Amino acid sequence: MTKIKSLCVYCGAASGDEPIYLEAALELGRLLAQENIRLIYGGGGVGLMGATARACAEAGGHVTGIIPDFLIGKEQAFEYAHELIVTRDMHERKRLMFERADAFLALPGGIGTLEELVEQLTWVQLNRHRKPVMVLNIAGFWDPLLRLFDHMQSTGFVNVGRPIRMLVAHNVRAVMPKLATALSNVPEAELHGEAAEQVLDRM
Repeated sequence: MTKIKSLCVYCGAASGDEPIYLEAALELGRLLAQENIRLIYGGGGVGLMGATARACAEAGGHVTGIIPDFLIGKEQAFEYAHELIVTRDMHERKRLMFERADAFLALPGGIGTLEELVEQLTWVQLNRHRKPVMVLNIAGFWDPLLRLFDHMQSTGFVNVGRPIRMLVAHNVRAVMPKLATALSNVPEAELHGEAAEQVLDRM
C-alpha cells in the first residue's frame, strides 16, 4: 500500500471568526507530526496557515513552506519551517507544492484557498494526476461549495460519468484514514520519481 509521506495544506492567512477553525488547524498540525507526515504549505506565519505549521513544528514534525517573494512581508514568512523555499511567482510556488505533496487538503480559507483547491480538482478531472484532494469541512464551512458542485452536475455542466472527485472529512480524525484509503489505489510511481515528473511536464 502506498503510504502518505507529505500533505499539502491550503488554508487561510486569517483565522476566521469561529474558534473551531483555529482548533482544527492546531489539531491537524499536531497530527501530522505524530504521523511523521511532512507538512507542505504556503509558508506564511499568520492565520490558519501559521497555526497549522507552528503546531506541527512544535510537536516535532517536519514543515516545508513555499512562498513567493512578494508575500514574505505580507504573510510574515514562517520562522519555524525546517525548509523555506522562496519562489519568483505564484506559478512556481504551485508547481513546487504539487511536486512535493502526496495529497492535498483544504481547511477554511479565502479566495486563494478556494483557487488552489479548485485548480487541483480540475487537474484530477482532466486526468493529469490521481493524488487525493480533500476538504476539511469544519462546522460546515465548505457546504456552500458542495452545494454548488451538486448544482453544476444537476444543470449539466459536470458530466455524471466524470464526477468531481473530492474527498470530504468533517473532523481532523477522519483525514488520514480517508487519505490512506484513496492512496491505496495510486501507485507509488505516480507520487514520486519519473512518473510524477511526467505529470508535471503535462501541466
